[in-house]
Amino acid sequence: MIHHIELYVSHIEKSKRFWGWFLGELGYEVYQQWERGISWKAGGAYLVLVQAEERFLEAGYHRCRVGLNHLAFQAASRAQVDEMAEQLVERGYRLLYEDRHPFAGGSGHYALYAEDPDRIKVELVAPDVR
Repeated sequence: MIHHIELYVSHIEKSKRFWGWFLGELGYEVYQQWERGISWKAGGAYLVLVQAEERFLEAGYHRCRVGLNHLAFQAASRAQVDEMAEQLVERGYRLLYEDRHPFAGGSGHYALYAEDPDRIKVELVAPDVR
């Protein structure tokens, strides 16, 4: 079981808006807050965001470099995936693989894919109904 995941972000306020809404919809609650960071917890695991120092911002993030490719979360239902996809677009975020949504992961994989403000890929997967 994962204890926690910590992500350094380029703009903490933008990231808090995205992740606060997204994780809140999935039942996460704010766990810790401090000047340069915040975390949300569900069950025994939590996700931490920390403002990266200015000197480390230039390199940026790209999911195809060595390191994290994406974070995948479990949705309660296909309806939740659909609702979250609509809300993401309404909030000004872009769905990835929109032309294949919600089956971009294959015919038996019902999910949405989006990016957070730093372009970290986020996946929300519906339970397998087969």
